[in-house]
Amino acid sequence: MLVSATEMLKKAKAGHYAVGQFNINNLEWTKSILLTAKEMRSPVILGVSEGAGKYMGGYHAVVGMVNGLLKDLDIDVPVALHLDHGSFEGCYKCIEAGFSSIMFDGSHYPIEENVQKTTELVKAAHGKGISIEAEVGSIGGEEDGVVGMGECADPKECKAIADLGVDFLAAGIGNIHGKYPANWKGLSFETLDAVQQLTGELPLVLHGGTGIPADMIKKAISLGVAKINVNTECQLSFAAATRKYIEEGKDQQGKGFDPRKLLAPGAEAIKATVKEKMELFGSVGKAE
Repeated sequence: MLVSATEMLKKAKAGHYAVGQFNINNLEWTKSILLTAKEMRSPVILGVSEGAGKYMGGYHAVVGMVNGLLKDLDIDVPVALHLDHGSFEGCYKCIEAGFSSIMFDGSHYPIEENVQKTTELVKAAHGKGISIEAEVGSIGGEEDGVVGMGECADPKECKAIADLGVDFLAAGIGNIHGKYPANWKGLSFETLDAVQQLTGELPLVLHGGTGIPADMIKKAISLGVAKINVNTECQLSFAAATRKYIEEGKDQQGKGFDPRKLLAPGAEAIKATVKEKMELFGSVGKAE
C-alpha cells in the first residue's frame, strides 16, 4: 500500500539520514527499485516526472503498475509514489489518479504566485492525505523542458513557502539535473544552513543527486536534507549494462533478443546503483 512521504521524511530528518527518490521510467525501473528497497529494508520514494508519466501511458497506468507490483512482489517497506517537478495542473491530475505524494515546482513563478498556488495545492493534497513538496530557487539543468540556471534560493522565500504547511521543501543550493560539468562550483552549504535555520524541522530535499561527491551528500544530510533525488545515475548504469550486452553479441545468442533477457542486465545495474545510494544516504534498515 502506498503511503505519503511525510512520516518517512520526518523520521529521516530526526535520524540524520536521507530517503532516496529514484525516478521510474518503465516496469523494469520500478521493479528493480522496489525489490532493492525490500532487500535493503529501506523506505523509498518512486519519482515520476510529467514526461515519464506520459511515456508510461498516463498517471492512472503508473498508479496501477505500482500498486500491482507492491501486492504481487509483497513489498513490505514504506513506498511513496511522488510527482516530480509537477505543474499546477499536473499536481491535480496526480491527486485524482491516486499518487501518494506530489511536488509543485513553482520556482519559476514570482514568489507571490508561488505562494498562492502552493497554498491551494497544500489544501487539496492534505485533504486527501497526500504529502506535498514545494520548491524555491531553481535546480540547474533541464527537466521536461524546464531550464534552470542553478540559482541559490532566498532563505526568506523558503520560510514563506515552508509556513504554508508543505511537508518538505526543495531549495536550490547550486545543484544541477543531469551530469555535473567540470567547472561546477559545488553545493552552497551556506545557503542550505541558512534555509534550515529559518525552516526548523521541515525536511529539506536535494535534487540532482547524481554526481555529487559522497562527502557533500553527507554534509547536506547533516544540514537537514532528508530526501535526495536520483535519476540520471540509474539511466547511465542501465544504458551501460544494455550496451555491453549488445556489443558482446548476447542479443544474437539463442533467444537473447527476448526483452526479458535484453533488459535484464540493465535492471540488475539499476539495483546495484540504488543499493549503493541507499547505503550512502543511510536509509538501509530504517524500514523496520
